Amino acid sequence: TGLYKCACLKWEEVSIMDEKNIPIRTYQVCNVLEPNQNNWLRTDWIPRSGAQRVYVEVKFTLRDCNSLPGVTGTCKETFNLYYHESNEDRESYIKESSFIKVDTVAADESFTQVDVGDRIMKLNTEVRDVKVTTRKGFYLAFQDVGACIALVSVRVFYKTCPLTVRNLATFPDTITGADTSSLVEVRGSCVNQSEEREEPKMYCGADGEWLVPIGGCLCNPGYEERGGACKACRAGFYKAKSTDPGCAKCPPHSHSLRDGATICDCHAGFFRADTDPPSMACTQPPSAPQQLISVVNETSVVLEWTPPHRLGGRSDTSYSLECLICQTGSHSHTGGRFCAPCGSDVLFSPGQTGLTTTRVVVSELRAHTHYTFIVHARNGVSQASGAGAAQSVSVSVTTNQAAPSPVSSIQATDVTRHSLSLSWQQPDRPNGVILEYEVKFYEKDQRERSYRIMRTFSRSVDVTGLNPLTVYVFHVRARTAAGYGEFSTPFEFSTNSDPFPLIGEGVNSAFLLLSVSGVGILLLISAAVFIISRRRSKYSKTKQDSEEEKHLNPGVKIYVDPFTYEDPDQAIHEFAKEIDVSSIHIEKVIGMGEFGEVCSGRLRVQGKREIYVAIKSLKAGYSDKQRRDFLSEASIMGQFDHPNIIRLEGVVTRCKPLMIITEYMENGSLDAFLRKHDGQFTVIQLVGMLRGIASGMKYLSDMNYVHRDLAARNILVNSNLVCKVSDFGLSRVLEDDPEAATGTYLSPGGKIPIRWTAPEAIAYRKFTTASDVWSYGIVMWEVVSYGERPYWDMNNQDVIKAIEEGYRLPAPMDCPVVLHQLMLDCWERDRAERPTFSQILNMLDKLIRNPGTLRRTGGERYLQYPQAQYWSQGWWSLCEWLQSIGLERYRDTLAAAGYTSLDSLLALTHQVKIKHKTRTKQKQLRL
Repeated sequence: TGLYKCACLKWEEVSIMDEKNIPIRTYQVCNVLEPNQNNWLRTDWIPRSGAQRVYVEVKFTLRDCNSLPGVTGTCKETFNLYYHESNEDRESYIKESSFIKVDTVAADESFTQVDVGDRIMKLNTEVRDVKVTTRKGFYLAFQDVGACIALVSVRVFYKTCPLTVRNLATFPDTITGADTSSLVEVRGSCVNQSEEREEPKMYCGADGEWLVPIGGCLCNPGYEERGGACKACRAGFYKAKSTDPGCAKCPPHSHSLRDGATICDCHAGFFRADTDPPSMACTQPPSAPQQLISVVNETSVVLEWTPPHRLGGRSDTSYSLECLICQTGSHSHTGGRFCAPCGSDVLFSPGQTGLTTTRVVVSELRAHTHYTFIVHARNGVSQASGAGAAQSVSVSVTTNQAAPSPVSSIQATDVTRHSLSLSWQQPDRPNGVILEYEVKFYEKDQRERSYRIMRTFSRSVDVTGLNPLTVYVFHVRARTAAGYGEFSTPFEFSTNSDPFPLIGEGVNSAFLLLSVSGVGILLLISAAVFIISRRRSKYSKTKQDSEEEKHLNPGVKIYVDPFTYEDPDQAIHEFAKEIDVSSIHIEKVIGMGEFGEVCSGRLRVQGKREIYVAIKSLKAGYSDKQRRDFLSEASIMGQFDHPNIIRLEGVVTRCKPLMIITEYMENGSLDAFLRKHDGQFTVIQLVGMLRGIASGMKYLSDMNYVHRDLAARNILVNSNLVCKVSDFGLSRVLEDDPEAATGTYLSPGGKIPIRWTAPEAIAYRKFTTASDVWSYGIVMWEVVSYGERPYWDMNNQDVIKAIEEGYRLPAPMDCPVVLHQLMLDCWERDRAERPTFSQILNMLDKLIRNPGTLRRTGGERYLQYPQAQYWSQGWWSLCEWLQSIGLERYRDTLAAAGYTSLDSLLALTHQVKIKHKTRTKQKQLRL
């Protein structure tokens, strides 16, 4: 935009010709012969216009001091850029001390006098950014301190994220934030004829680029997205819901005559049911059922028919039956017949309405009665169309003579020791004239093996010749001209008992007492037998339940490697749950992962409470391999279910971007969390964290699974300080190894985390659960040292060499001896000598139950290292020992401090450490 008007001192406004012979105006100064130059050039007041960070682009030329004779010590090749913030343009004079320095600007290219003569202009362009946030505007100033310089142009500008439309939401032109790393959250507004699906948001980055689109809008019903806007559906098309992908052509037998239709109207004679979706074709009612036939069987009728010739284009045809009893009489409306609905006692099998079959059995009809049956065919639009008679077919039948129905109840009267009288009511459906009744009876204990028959014309009978004090079972049936009906259900009656034959006839009281006592003893024996049998039954059932429990727990679940699947989608759908993207609400970006952004948000699943989750997304432009690797981690996590393993909530694979949804761990990674809270936990709390990690690793090892990248950075911590193993990107399944007690995984190559990896895994790329135990020992050291870097600033080659020569990490400050000894056990060279995760878990449980064992820290802990045996036996000198562990460069430093022998070095005690309390000094002392 050119220079603003200036208030200047010793700067001159000069017109020159550029390389294209076009005149330009410049400000120049070249007082290089005089020392202590302080020449200022200031702009007019520049309004900020809402910008929080402005950029100043300066184009200038600068003379090389070496081309100027006699200016040594006074010539400079730089100038200074300053700014001053102000609320108004009224400051005619501003003190130099009021300006704030932006930078000292130097030239990339300088020129000489010869260059100017040859028309070679060395034009420099430099850009500096200035944070202006406290006033309405500002001034710029240029200070010359003795250079030969010409300002050609000064351009002042700020950056914005331009107006854009994303996901049908408009985001206005937005000024970037004040800091180079700041993100400005901007809420979008839905375009015309659209509605919010989820609150649309984006972030304006410091470089003027829009980042992380969240949410968006959907076109209203009747409108679809075209070119970033919502356009009305054309005639002949429709869109019923905002969630539909776009306008669709009207289904068959329907039309839309105007733009923006939300539903298509049916053609004449076609209909749509209330439950039909708008995408369904308009349909018609069915025609009448065909070929209705009937078969009469006494008082039952079998009705069969064939489906209608025309179903109306639907598949929901159903049938219903109407039953009428028709009689000839003076009240007949048609043909001298009067019809009334059948009673509720008529049975229809399988039913009377809502039938999908074409066969019905009608029973419990009256004998010698005229019936008319009407079969109606209906579908979803029958009621909407008002169709009636054209959809039904009828048939008339007359039932035959039938046997009577069973007698429903029997009563007993005049019961004596040897007789009783029975009576009953006529059957509900006699189906003709009752000719006689038949009574069948027998003693209950005989169970119908021996019975007697009596016949009578009346509805009562006297039964004689019965035994006293005996229960009898009675059945009654009726007979008409059509034959006998079925017997009634059983009815039980008991005769009276005889009196004791000797009572009152000289029987003595002793005999009576003996009889009563015998009955009592019999009752006691029966009760004892009952109780014993119940106890035996209970024991037997308990034993059976135990056997079933053993049978139902056949063994431990085994992990399945998703890389064995030819199609990665098969593995992801087998081990992970698909989540509808509409259930996920992204709130903010919390980091960047290997494959894309990591966000936090909320997951709302129907029927469950809303939970906070972490969301990993796969960035656009991914390759097939990246997609497979991304989804494989979810396939691995989906197989685990343990409180110390990160829980997979599900995946999103049916839309982009692909997402992995896991539980949200509020405190992040364990190493960063410990560094943030250095020294704030008790030893028991630290052991509790280690116990959780060991429990999770035991679960993985029990599933024949190796992690390969166990480190504190891959342990996540929630708000309750529960530690959970995560990051399964390097993990693989363990295969059987005939040469080892456990399975191994032979890595095909790639990077290995040296500081956490066992020696055999580094040398031979052979990973086992034992190598995970080595890594767990390193994690223990990280936890107790509050996130300190293992092996400090040693490079990887030094670490490998030191481990091979027997060096092991020393105990961190205030580390209990038992914990450091457990670390050393995890770092045994022979992997078979290392403890299992089950043994580690048991050890930590014992420490938690006996916290007194954690109080002793090792002032003598250096004697626990492999080199200590050589020290105590005097086999090594100090120089030899330093050389063996690759630290001979510290020999002179130790000698200068007075440590010239191993014995003097062993004198480093707690008293010395008091003088060096920082971890940095501790580190130096260990070295």
